[in-house]
Amino acid sequence: MADKTVDGGPWTGCTVMFLQSLCPGVNLLSLYKDPQGKFIIFKVIKLTLIDSAGGLGTYEILKVHDADPFLGVEVKFVDVTACRQFLESYSSGAVRQYLCQHACRLLALPQELTVETQLKAGTHILDLCLENLELCLQHIHLSQPERLRDEEIDELEQQLQSQARGPASQPATITQEESPIPSNCFEFENRVFEDRMLTAADVQSFSNGVGRHWKHVGRALGRNCRALKGPAIDNLAYEYEREGLYEQAYQLLSRFIQAEGRAAKLSRLVKALEDCKLTSLAEHILGLQPRE
Repeated sequence: MADKTVDGGPWTGCTVMFLQSLCPGVNLLSLYKDPQGKFIIFKVIKLTLIDSAGGLGTYEILKVHDADPFLGVEVKFVDVTACRQFLESYSSGAVRQYLCQHACRLLALPQELTVETQLKAGTHILDLCLENLELCLQHIHLSQPERLRDEEIDELEQQLQSQARGPASQPATITQEESPIPSNCFEFENRVFEDRMLTAADVQSFSNGVGRHWKHVGRALGRNCRALKGPAIDNLAYEYEREGLYEQAYQLLSRFIQAEGRAAKLSRLVKALEDCKLTSLAEHILGLQPRE
């Protein structure tokens, strides 16, 4: 399918993704209705779209609405390639995976999140025809948006951009002593983040992204972790060689968490990644917007 319509205009289309948590105590709709939870849930959705459909500028969130018991997310695509990539991610289960990872991290959930999803374009339930992506694309293209982007979404987008830019620079007369970082926070790239225990989503993100550098990160963590000192890292490499880099990295961070318990904090992993010049992976784990 070309990126133009039959009349020569740009390709556009609209789809609605419905989300529902299957975990007791985690209600995505209720969280979005809460003033404090709204921005976090919006950020989870935004990061999920970035992971599953590619870069910015090829789609936009028009509305997030109450579809009790689901949370409905209306998305307009302006690029057929990005839409196809999103459909492929959705069909493979990657969209649910990305959503769960970001939700676990940003909501600091103690356990992995399980979600139910449904994708619709107009009256068509796309989950029933995912084996035919061209048909799904046709349904999405024929389902043109009936509204402009909600003002609420505009405000959330502006808030997200402000967070990505970081706090405004302070006058040089303000020193670190005058503005100390709270004990439950840490600094990364001149920004302050709340510290927390590492989650299953963090382990998965790390294992997916660190590649052959996992040993270097392991040695950086091992400076303050007895379980990773001496031959421990080489033993992990040998023991899980057949399973590949993902499993080696997964076992490394799992061993760190098991050995350190409540002291296995996000700040320690970010510091190790920073020491190994893997700042882009640290940014991904922290949920920072990719630089354009």
